[in-house]
Amino acid sequence: MSVDRRTALKGVGATLGAAAFARALAPLTEWTETLSADEFLQRHYKELSWDEMRAVLRRHEAKTEREYGARPTIEDVRPTPGVEFGYALNLSICIGCRKCAEACHVENNHDRSTHQSYIRVLEMSKGSLDMERGRADYDHPVPQPDKFYMPVQCQQCGNPPCVKVCPVEATWKEPDGIVVVDYDWCIGCRYCEAACPYHARRFNWRKPEVPAEEINLVQAYLSNRIRPQGVMEKCTFCLHRTRNGRLPACLEACPTGARVFGDLNDPKSEIRWVLENKRVFVLKEDLGTDPRFFYFFDE
Repeated sequence: MSVDRRTALKGVGATLGAAAFARALAPLTEWTETLSADEFLQRHYKELSWDEMRAVLRRHEAKTEREYGARPTIEDVRPTPGVEFGYALNLSICIGCRKCAEACHVENNHDRSTHQSYIRVLEMSKGSLDMERGRADYDHPVPQPDKFYMPVQCQQCGNPPCVKVCPVEATWKEPDGIVVVDYDWCIGCRYCEAACPYHARRFNWRKPEVPAEEINLVQAYLSNRIRPQGVMEKCTFCLHRTRNGRLPACLEACPTGARVFGDLNDPKSEIRWVLENKRVFVLKEDLGTDPRFFYFFDE
């Protein structure tokens, strides 16, 4: 049984103390003031009947139209049985252009004023794999001759530490390997952000600003619908696309073909070929997170 949000809030408050709890919840003030009774009393995603979910989807479509001036189609796209997604990236041919990050920004209806994205592209010195020394704020022409480029996003861990720390079960790992967040259930405590060793979680400090004409109207409940203020969000391998047989937006935007995506359970998939024929590695393997995001260099 999932933890009730009101019970969890009381528990977090008891743990932190009154003053610290008030500071932690300060960014949520505007959000909670506008939360409707239906939204606050909504049951956990895994407990919703189909009729209840349909009502939730229609409510969010109407809310988006009311607040942003465009009406999306929001679906609850479920995993395909037997499929487990994986991603690989060829660091030998990534040129650091950030077109993947830009495509993520547009596809996932990120806040325009902060130019948010689920992808950080790190400029790294050749010969080093210390991502903590990588720079994501470079502003010179790319690629530089003495550098290589490492895009980092959610690693869709097989053993995700972010899931373990969530006090309300607002984040979990789906059968196809994608770690998701229910934005309606998240209380914004940011424990998952602190637990993620890849800095892959994002927090909405304010209501996202997205012009009506720029909204991607093809949306999914657990994916790219516009997230409210005060909740965590993350990459979902564009599940609104990939679970419908399409490729992630970041992959389609890559000009060099550095990105490979597919079903790890399909022996004929390109991702399986990469894993079987290239020397792949994962970030921070010593932590035991078991990522489903792989990196490799051409030899």
